[in-house]
Amino acid sequence: MLLLAFAAVLLAAVLISALAKRTILSTAVLFLLAGFVLGEGVTGVLDVHADAPIVGTLAELALFAVLFTDGMRVGWADLRSAWRLPGRALGWGLPLTLVATAAAAHWIVGLGWAESLLIGAILSPTDPVFASALVGNEKVPARLRHLLNVESGVNDGLALPFVIVFLAVAQGSQDLHLGELGLEIVSGLAIGVLVPVAALLLEKSRFFSASTAYEPLNGLAIGLLVLALAQATHANLFLAAFAAGITVATFGPRQRVAFEHFGENIAELFKLAALLVFGALISPAFLGEISWTGWLFAVLAIFAARPLALYLSFLRSGLDMREQAAAMWFGPKGFASVVYGLLVLESGIGAADQIFHLVALTIVLSIVLHSSTDVVVARAFDDQAEVPAWHGTLRRSWRRPDRTETR
Repeated sequence: MLLLAFAAVLLAAVLISALAKRTILSTAVLFLLAGFVLGEGVTGVLDVHADAPIVGTLAELALFAVLFTDGMRVGWADLRSAWRLPGRALGWGLPLTLVATAAAAHWIVGLGWAESLLIGAILSPTDPVFASALVGNEKVPARLRHLLNVESGVNDGLALPFVIVFLAVAQGSQDLHLGELGLEIVSGLAIGVLVPVAALLLEKSRFFSASTAYEPLNGLAIGLLVLALAQATHANLFLAAFAAGITVATFGPRQRVAFEHFGENIAELFKLAALLVFGALISPAFLGEISWTGWLFAVLAIFAARPLALYLSFLRSGLDMREQAAAMWFGPKGFASVVYGLLVLESGIGAADQIFHLVALTIVLSIVLHSSTDVVVARAFDDQAEVPAWHGTLRRSWRRPDRTETR
């Protein structure tokens, strides 16, 4: 039944995708809403529970694919070419968002600091899919699009070690084996670097060469080998995926280009399937279990934590008011946060259920808010677009003389 539901919703998403690109409609919201309606709490068509094997497996594969393609999108050459603005967002914005979110979880919800920092790490990554109209619009300044794209591509991987460490701390001192944790992280990074390098060197040798038809499969083969080795050796497969993507992008630009479109389609399919399952885990009863302090936390996590962190990060950066406001607002809690939340739910820590409720609520609100406002915000950068009078007044109030671009 899950496959049937996914196929039907996928076809519907394809049919409305052109309309969604021009309006506030969102395919991500479509899958989330479909899962909600088909889930056990509403119609009961999908019998999906958080502890079901399909949930963990799908989440694991989806996050691996996302991190692998994210890493491949941001090789070291890309980061060096224009690193100042993304560096501010990643070096200052991400840790400040983490701390601000954790403070809200501790002082408003009443969680311990370990659990609060864990929530902060889970909700600090962003996802450009939910702001696609902004990232893909050429009317939007290139430096802003580059900033959001690089930041969202890198922060999933940067947040992951914090999630791993804070989750281990939250599990209790008796379960915190730093040696094993360090070995898992180091071996994951080693597999993520060594396997792609070896594969690329083999292809460049005089004995081997990929045909044009098989070139897109090279990246897939590397990713599958990294996944299999990481699982076999109990290495951290998510760090391995991110490191492998960056390694391919850095040392195999031709292989990166050949795999790019194919790989992004695979990752997108996994994302949408996971969003459908995630939506099926949410129900009216699930939302009703969240206290008013939990709802207040979710609102502050979206409207205060990232905006404040990015405002401080971009002081004297050269961004004008429109660009800075857009960067502050578009911190959508993306797909990585969904999977990190599921990992916490499966961990069995004492506050796992409460953390998952808070994370799920924040993600749902973020997906709805950010994916339905990206088109509106993108139009604020298009001086030729026809917009209502009130919107034009707002746009003019944002405008300031352009400053020299900070690269």
